[in-house]
Amino acid sequence: MTLFLWFAAFILDMKLGDPPHWPHPVRWMGLLINQTERFIRRVSQTETDLKWGGVLLWLVVVGSAWLVSYWALQLAYGVGFWLGCLVEIWMIYTVLAGRGLGDAAKAVYQALQRGDLDASRKQLANIVGRETSQLQAPQISRAAIETVAENSVDGVIAPLFFLMLGGAPLAMAYKAMNTLDSMVGYKTPRYRALGMFSARMDDVANWLPARLGWLLLALAAKWQGLDFRQALHIGWRDRYQHSSPNSGWPEATVAGALGIRLGGPNVYFNQRVEKPWIGDAKREVTPDDIPQSVQMMIVASVMALLLFALLHSLFSVMI
Repeated sequence: MTLFLWFAAFILDMKLGDPPHWPHPVRWMGLLINQTERFIRRVSQTETDLKWGGVLLWLVVVGSAWLVSYWALQLAYGVGFWLGCLVEIWMIYTVLAGRGLGDAAKAVYQALQRGDLDASRKQLANIVGRETSQLQAPQISRAAIETVAENSVDGVIAPLFFLMLGGAPLAMAYKAMNTLDSMVGYKTPRYRALGMFSARMDDVANWLPARLGWLLLALAAKWQGLDFRQALHIGWRDRYQHSSPNSGWPEATVAGALGIRLGGPNVYFNQRVEKPWIGDAKREVTPDDIPQSVQMMIVASVMALLLFALLHSLFSVMI
């Protein structure tokens, strides 16, 4: 029954995505993060205080996500088996972001196809942290592909991995870790101290999923008839050409599969950040590479679901 719930939630995500007006745990996590951050800043006097406050912030948010999820499931299953199943499916569905990620990237692609740079910049700004107002079509395409590649791990592969390890509560705790990193895990003056612990823990949590993503995305490239060997080669060669110890793995793999170059300098919060290039520029990046990367993400996600379901089944038989 467990695997049925996984597959049902995965299909729901692929069919529905994240409708903007539906309740979503990430919004509640965001509110908790903001409220806790305000409290920590009120009582902190030094940078050291903020660093310890960052540890407290992580414990409060991640601990709350796990505890609330665990007890909500206990209560739901206590009321009735089918109610418990529905709540568990909903939880798993909400930690997956494959359809939402794909739709956001395709919105950028459609605007580029129409030749509407302003619209494509606005759509891109919804999914990246960099400044988009001056980007041209190749840079917009590159940014969208990078986001799809990186979030194929954060948005699907890693949540499924933690679902396998500890069920819906642990997957929800991972989602809280990832949300913390996206909100406070910046190396800016405001968040360098407060967000340091959250950023480090996100790195730890994504260590293995990112490396699995390298293999899964390369296999997805082969499935699509793209360059499997280059996906593996560039994914390995350029895996550390990124400020994150994990993000370079999927980005380099996608760059190798498509034969393009990602990364390079960008502007974040009005500051130019010099970043190394990832991949080889065998050709120029085009808007058509965006749906290719989305398809790669979807295929890799299905492979991850099947792999983790198989491992879960084997482990269940062993014990």
